[in-house]
Amino acid sequence: MSRRLNKTASWWFGMALGSMFFCAGPAHALQDPTRPPGPQATVAQPAPERSLALDSILFSKDRRVAVIEGEALREGQDFDNVRVIRIYANRVLVTDNGRERVLYLERLPQVRGTQ
Repeated sequence: MSRRLNKTASWWFGMALGSMFFCAGPAHALQDPTRPPGPQATVAQPAPERSLALDSILFSKDRRVAVIEGEALREGQDFDNVRVIRIYANRVLVTDNGRERVLYLERLPQVRGTQ
């Protein structure tokens, strides 16, 4: 009986030891999500803001169109990760890669008449 008990105990011990080695790899890869980042943590740098040219605005009671980078867009339309949110008479509210931006028309240079 003792030999049988010893054999069963060694089998369970072997199974426990084997499962520890089997599960040790994935457990090592887990990280505590509440632990503050250490010095090895890298901070993601935001992408630099690209320049967008607001070429013109067509603003009337019935229609609002903004020409951005040569593309005529209405409210709700998008191109190249730029979505037009709202078109005003003098500016356009857009989201550029998820960031909200306001585009303004460039002022035209003042032209003086000659005398």
